[in-house]
Amino acid sequence: MPDRSQRVCPVERAGGLDNKLRRWVHNPYKILGPFVKEGMTVMDVGCGPGLYAIEMALMVGPSGKVVAVDLQDGMLQLIRDKISGTEFEDRMILHRCEETRLGVTEDVDFALAFYMVHEVPDQAAFFGEVATILKPEGQLLFVEPPLHVSKSAFNASLELAKRARLSVAGSPKVALSKTALLRKG
Repeated sequence: MPDRSQRVCPVERAGGLDNKLRRWVHNPYKILGPFVKEGMTVMDVGCGPGLYAIEMALMVGPSGKVVAVDLQDGMLQLIRDKISGTEFEDRMILHRCEETRLGVTEDVDFALAFYMVHEVPDQAAFFGEVATILKPEGQLLFVEPPLHVSKSAFNASLELAKRARLSVAGSPKVALSKTALLRKG
């Protein structure tokens, strides 16, 4: 199995993760609007350069928080540069995770794992940790790319999520994606 560093999108290619075309295809408001509300504490796992994390900060408003989690300091620095001097600095917690552990201590109402679970070497541990971070009735939107993740691999991931006591609450439509809305409790 290739090591994780070969599967994680490098910081040098971050422009492909946050651009006009991607915002049009994967519009953060359309995808997250039904789930992210003012005053919530939310988490973007594998946040990259902040396409969703920064929009989530706008959606949760001044009384909410966003925990932006990434493995790479360079991705977190891109977000730091984008929010420097804005009201979002007070709403966002930039957190560098470890390769095998998120290490987040905030309890969250909602978590997003967009196109990243297939990069996680131990998905059972990942879903287990997310389940401990979610508040009661908390939700995780799990989205994977169809070209990288087969139907059987996606279903295997869902089984691991279920073993972590996350139940499937729906399958929201996201263009060019396999999705599941998972709920704790």
